[in-house]
Amino acid sequence: MSRKQPIYEGKAKVLYEGTEPGTIIQYFKDDATAFNAQKRGTIAGKGVLNNMITEFVMTRLAEIGIPTHFIRRINMREQLCKKCEIVPIEVVVRNIVAGSMAKRLGLEEGERLPRPIVEFYYKDDALGDPLVSDEHILALGWASAEELEEIVGMTLRVNDYLCGLMRGIGIKLVDFKLEFGRVWEGDFMHLVLADEFSPDNCRLWDAVTNEKMDKDRFRRDLGGVEEAYQEVARRLGVLPESADIESLNKDK
Repeated sequence: MSRKQPIYEGKAKVLYEGTEPGTIIQYFKDDATAFNAQKRGTIAGKGVLNNMITEFVMTRLAEIGIPTHFIRRINMREQLCKKCEIVPIEVVVRNIVAGSMAKRLGLEEGERLPRPIVEFYYKDDALGDPLVSDEHILALGWASAEELEEIVGMTLRVNDYLCGLMRGIGIKLVDFKLEFGRVWEGDFMHLVLADEFSPDNCRLWDAVTNEKMDKDRFRRDLGGVEEAYQEVARRLGVLPESADIESLNKDK
């Protein structure tokens, strides 16, 4: 598939015009950032792994009725997706206290919450993606009341399903971030799950040891970042035990 012109480059992905009407091509990079891009680096093979993990998760979610922008994986680093208008809100689900929630509220990291907490963050790198309430979202017109209700409903369904999926492979789903987009078909609009699902935008801990298996290993200089991403992919069954990530990385 030939590639058209790039239309956007973010911290971890590049978006290109798709070769089919109403589509984009999402290219996964090895670049890694943390603390609103104050820390930068590279995780070898990350783009390949995140592409495969995202394909797996988006496909499974579609099977349970969650609409997504994912169409198909093109190659080791690219996937074809529906073009959508991104809702300028990052939706974070927390099952266990960690990260900014622990710091913000003075709670001990690792405490399991009595129920999932859904938080909203305004998508604006210059502002540091600030935490906002549903009142902000509605008053400022970032989403309608009906859209927000649908977003929360889909988010909780995704959380229920993925908690069970991860539990089955010995992983705790601590928290994760989702993004949603509007897809237009004539005068009709519907919401879809967009962006990605990978160790870049969630916290995954080993169910027995609580060993971190996500980008926190990069954020906190814990080492073993590549190995952690590979282990998640292997447990999900998208990376064979005998696979050589370096050889996969050559297929771009």
